[in-house]
Amino acid sequence: MPDITRRRALTAAAAVAATASAATLVAPAASAAGHHAPATPDSFDEVYKGRRIQGRPEGGGGHHHAHGGGYAVFIDGVQLHLMRNADGSWISVISHYDPMPTPRAAARAAVDELQGAPLLPFPAN
Repeated sequence: MPDITRRRALTAAAAVAATASAATLVAPAASAAGHHAPATPDSFDEVYKGRRIQGRPEGGGGHHHAHGGGYAVFIDGVQLHLMRNADGSWISVISHYDPMPTPRAAARAAVDELQGAPLLPFPAN
């Protein structure tokens, strides 16, 4: 049996490194290809800390649909503008830097942040 040469050892090491890096690059692409958009949350209607919060799937297109992920939330009848992040979390105009897992949680966080103040309509561009 011939002894292994430095050239063969380096070739084998390069092949192993190339295979490992290719597997690393392909794995995220494969998982992204099988990734499905998160389902639209169910409707809710409740009183939270004395404020009526409502949420429901929103039909139609336009600016609000694009950012709100097809979902509308209201606090005392005034729309709370939401945006769905790529990871499926939700942020609102009130708590923009505090992502929430659901629109209901975003509405409750907004009520907490408002501390009894009314939600003012957000002007559309």
